[in-house]
Amino acid sequence: MMQASLTFLPSRTGKPRNTGITMVMDKGLSVRQAEDLVSAASDYIDFVKFGFGTGLISNDLAEKVRVYQKAGISTFPGGTLFEAFVIRDEFEEYRKLLKKLKCDTVEVSDGSIKMDHKIKCRYIKELAKDFIVLSEVGSKEASRQIKPEDWVDMMQKELRAGATKVIGEGRESGSAGIFSPSGKAHISLIREILSHIELDQIIWEAPLKSQQAWFIKEFGPNVNLGNIPYQEVLALETIRLGLRVDTFFHFLPAKFKKFQPK
Repeated sequence: MMQASLTFLPSRTGKPRNTGITMVMDKGLSVRQAEDLVSAASDYIDFVKFGFGTGLISNDLAEKVRVYQKAGISTFPGGTLFEAFVIRDEFEEYRKLLKKLKCDTVEVSDGSIKMDHKIKCRYIKELAKDFIVLSEVGSKEASRQIKPEDWVDMMQKELRAGATKVIGEGRESGSAGIFSPSGKAHISLIREILSHIELDQIIWEAPLKSQQAWFIKEFGPNVNLGNIPYQEVLALETIRLGLRVDTFFHFLPAKFKKFQPK
């Protein structure tokens, strides 16, 4: 909620959002911490992902799901947990877990295991009958290179299979997939993807401030961003609005540029 009016702020989408999405990582918050996060920043959070396999071992997870969903925030376990069930041939048990927790969203990924892409698309199609599906493309291993045309092909097929959005893998560390091990964006890869797929169909994992600022400068304040640390939600929103030094002058009219430090 804005505390005062301020001119020349870029226009931001409101909830429920199709663009300008912020997906947050919950790597083991308590129910009290989840309640505090909702109190502080629920207006700016669209999805909460229970990172890695924490969705299997967290205490009071169903209560956290309730807290987030009451605030209009969709929830889902990280794709690694999906892969952990699938590799053990226990997909139906995973589906039961989602329904038990009353999650409305699911992430389908193959970043940790090798999976035939046709099989992955079958999982997407099946889960899309009951859930919002976010499908992740890209490997968590920096050494595993995927050709840009293969990124595009997989994303297109996963969207056709029923994914609501596709996720560009960046890892929780921001050091793989669409990023180099040093955290720099693979610009040519991102450009190639966007020459075939609409920007609003993609959530880019961007856990680091420098990555968030790069995407916002390149594609505007309503680019979809994911894997945001829970304590950085409001900080990200200030980058989206030009209220942090990283984008302070980016959205201001040219007449203000004379105040920009050299």
